[in-house]
Amino acid sequence: EDRIARLVAMGANTLDTYVAWNFHQLRREDRPDFTGWKDLVRFITLAGDAGLDVIVRPGPYICAEWDNGGLPAWLTGTTGIGLRSSDPVFTAAVGQWFDELLPQLVPLQAANGGPIVAVQIENEYGSYGDDKQYLRWNKAVLREGGITEMLFTADGGTDYFLDGGALPDTWATATLGSRGDEAIGVWERRRPGEPFFNVEFWNGWFDHWGETHHTRSAGEAAGEARKMLGRGGSICLYMAHGGTNFGLGAGANHDGSVGGAGLQPTITSYDSDAPIAEDGRLTEKFHAMRAEFHAASGQNMLPVPEVLSRAPITLASRVLPVQAGVPLLDFVRSGPAVSSVSPLSFEQLGLDRGMVHYSATAVLPAAETTVKILGLHDRAYVWIDGGYVGVLDSSTAEEGVKVTGVGEAARVEILVENQGRINYGPLFGQGKGILGGVLIGQRYIFHWEQRTMPLEDLDEPALESLAAAEQDGSGMEQEQRQPTRASSGFHRAELELGGGGHDDSGLDGGCNGPAADAHLALPGFVKGFVWINGFLLGRYWETGPQVTLYIPGPLLRSGKNRITVLELERPGSTLEL
Repeated sequence: EDRIARLVAMGANTLDTYVAWNFHQLRREDRPDFTGWKDLVRFITLAGDAGLDVIVRPGPYICAEWDNGGLPAWLTGTTGIGLRSSDPVFTAAVGQWFDELLPQLVPLQAANGGPIVAVQIENEYGSYGDDKQYLRWNKAVLREGGITEMLFTADGGTDYFLDGGALPDTWATATLGSRGDEAIGVWERRRPGEPFFNVEFWNGWFDHWGETHHTRSAGEAAGEARKMLGRGGSICLYMAHGGTNFGLGAGANHDGSVGGAGLQPTITSYDSDAPIAEDGRLTEKFHAMRAEFHAASGQNMLPVPEVLSRAPITLASRVLPVQAGVPLLDFVRSGPAVSSVSPLSFEQLGLDRGMVHYSATAVLPAAETTVKILGLHDRAYVWIDGGYVGVLDSSTAEEGVKVTGVGEAARVEILVENQGRINYGPLFGQGKGILGGVLIGQRYIFHWEQRTMPLEDLDEPALESLAAAEQDGSGMEQEQRQPTRASSGFHRAELELGGGGHDDSGLDGGCNGPAADAHLALPGFVKGFVWINGFLLGRYWETGPQVTLYIPGPLLRSGKNRITVLELERPGSTLEL
């Protein structure tokens, strides 16, 4: 509701939202969930109550830098399926999903007194395929499901994208971040008489782990918006407010190189250098876009309400000591095992997101050799007889890690992390885990046990048990250890807050309003996952560019707050707010 109020203050008249199928139905056997923070009706109603129209983009493919482009892995992992096509296996599953989704939307249409004024058919299909039969099916199933408002397609701003994704009898909209005047020229030639709508004006951009943080100046973005608005076009800011890819929702791109070597995982933050920042701050870009919106609509620009323009309330800075809990190997070795001759993928194991622990016995020659992984998706930690020997990713897996045996059987353990499913391009839908096999030199290892780690399923009691401080032989807590590879695993810190979710120190001004936000840094930690009070905030990784995780105030509570960290490599000794 707070962020919607900021959209209104910017001068927007419409909220545009995707619907991510795998956010509502991660497992095939579950009914779609539209409760709690997944309450789509409540979200759309809030926008309508604020005076905004709503555009819904139900996909089923949404891209959005969201894991697997919004499609569940149980579907994309179906052997032989034709994704995003008129393959009846695919359309049957989508039809079942729409049977659950569309009843949520139909009562909220403008014809029924609600805020929904338009619904999108698929998403940027001209970037993926040319199956017009599938697009027409998508359109028909929306109409048959009760959607009576305006339908439209969305594709890049050139002839190439229109060729694949547009339908002759359906409004075609554009997605682009620059050269809007050129795209308008294409529309005037290809779609005469149709209003030009840039449904995704990329006024900022997202980040991958290990890259430089992307920014776009307010003046340059506003100038591009002015071009399109000045020629009678409409624009939707992508993103106006990006927010956060909480949990393991962030997807990945691929740089197009052969195999899986070019995976580009997206960071947890989805701030996207947006006008409304991740924590709700109104940026220079907000004020620049606000001026353009008001000028284009002819509205008088009143002052931004003071409650929106002031800086977000945050907790006072502090350093939190960390205690070690269950070691990584103890955690991943727990739970029931699934046996197979060759290693199984995440999809074969029924796991969408998280990690899989693989273990097998193999004879290592009495000389230096290599452990190689064929078809690794995405990152693997390797142990031999409990001793850590190295980390492999999709670019190094087939080169392998060197090991030395004694000519006897040894236990090989491999922990594979899914770093995010590809959400755009021809490699969309790829599997995760070990897809080819594991070699000792050039000899395959057979007979594996696999244990799945569905990290998003860990609730607060489970995390409390896993993060409980280790005990020495006398039952006393161990002193804080120096960070070592051997101390990877669960760690915990505690944050004590007074009433209203505020810092007991009084350093935050003793406010009595909404709970204060925080930003969490993990100095000395390398790579892993963080929970606050049982809620999975997301991933962290020292490779950057993201160095803090945003904690919205509503996730904090009065009294004791527990921060749980699962470190995969080497922990630090403190956390910082």
